Amino acid sequence: MNHSFSVAPIVEESTAANPIDAQQHLFVKQLAVLILEMLLALPLGFSLAKFNIGGIVWIFGGIAAGAIVLQVCRIFFQYYPKPNRTARKAGMALVGLTVGASSSHSDLASVASGMPIFILLTIFLLLCGICIGYIYSRVSQTNLLTAMLATVPGGVGIMAAIAADYDKNVTLVALVQALRVTSVVFLIPLIARTTFSSSWHQQAIPMQSNLLNFEPSQLGLLLLALGITALIVYLAIFLKIPAGDFFGALLIGLAFNPVLNLLPVASGLHFTAPPLINLVGQMLLGITIGEYWGDKPSFNAKTIGYAVMSVAMTLIAGAIAAMLAMQLTSWDWLTCLLVTAPGGSAEMILVALVLNHNVEVVTTGHLVRLIAINSSLPIWIFLFRRLDSQSS
Repeated sequence: MNHSFSVAPIVEESTAANPIDAQQHLFVKQLAVLILEMLLALPLGFSLAKFNIGGIVWIFGGIAAGAIVLQVCRIFFQYYPKPNRTARKAGMALVGLTVGASSSHSDLASVASGMPIFILLTIFLLLCGICIGYIYSRVSQTNLLTAMLATVPGGVGIMAAIAADYDKNVTLVALVQALRVTSVVFLIPLIARTTFSSSWHQQAIPMQSNLLNFEPSQLGLLLLALGITALIVYLAIFLKIPAGDFFGALLIGLAFNPVLNLLPVASGLHFTAPPLINLVGQMLLGITIGEYWGDKPSFNAKTIGYAVMSVAMTLIAGAIAAMLAMQLTSWDWLTCLLVTAPGGSAEMILVALVLNHNVEVVTTGHLVRLIAINSSLPIWIFLFRRLDSQSS
């Protein structure tokens, strides 16, 4: 079966003869689009906060802003920007820094003892992902590598980029991945809010002036933490460390205060990530999800139906993994659901952070899965390309 879809022309190149000028021109355009998205996401987040949805509202505001701004650019200005992967990396880094600074080392030490459970759940979810990808491939008549890249919970940007590298259907991969992430981002917080409504309201991000601590010592520590985080994240990405943007920032958040206490000149100082960092990180994560929706071409009903089917199977696999975790651990059902939710990892960790609900457990579970998926991707790609060539 051939998927019928139309792709609008991508207008991202500059007419300037100098390649350096072209890159600068493109950077200015991307920055302008991102600023517009942030300016729109902020009032949308404030508006949603009035409905007592909880501290995760800034992701929802970002999703709406990303989709709206990209559609406005396409319709009114004939400019077709692609989803900003750098913005998502920045959002992941800010969230990682917030989570790390909010985590206690004693809790992390206790979580490490349950590593076999995390590995078992990760293997189970990976096997389920392979089966779902195979079923999706056969039902939709899509080649196996494209189907696997579309269904594995490894991140919209990463999977779409790999599909482009191997000349596969990038738009189909992005559609399924964006549908899965959006479904999880909306459904899991809805379930959490219904069950833990009192905690959800108490943990909402404040909208007053205490979004940022203006004490000179805290501002200095914030700038230092952001600078070190940017350096570590850059090195992690340069070295192609799996989940390097989030994992590197998380380690900085964890190590910042202990290292600070070892310095005689900084005795008595304690860094606390201000709510503004969490807010901006959420908006950036949401904006990149929304951009993938704003960037979608027109798919026929069958293609969308097959995508919904694969996402539904992925969510069911996550629910089964949650029930398995409940049988093997003493975690409550919400912790199990957050640990086994099929991405986005940063978003689910944010939900745990907003609820102050076993953040260390949820963080460890998703980091193990991210590292396993990204580390095994070369093997997956080799096997699926070989199977595709044999079947063809």
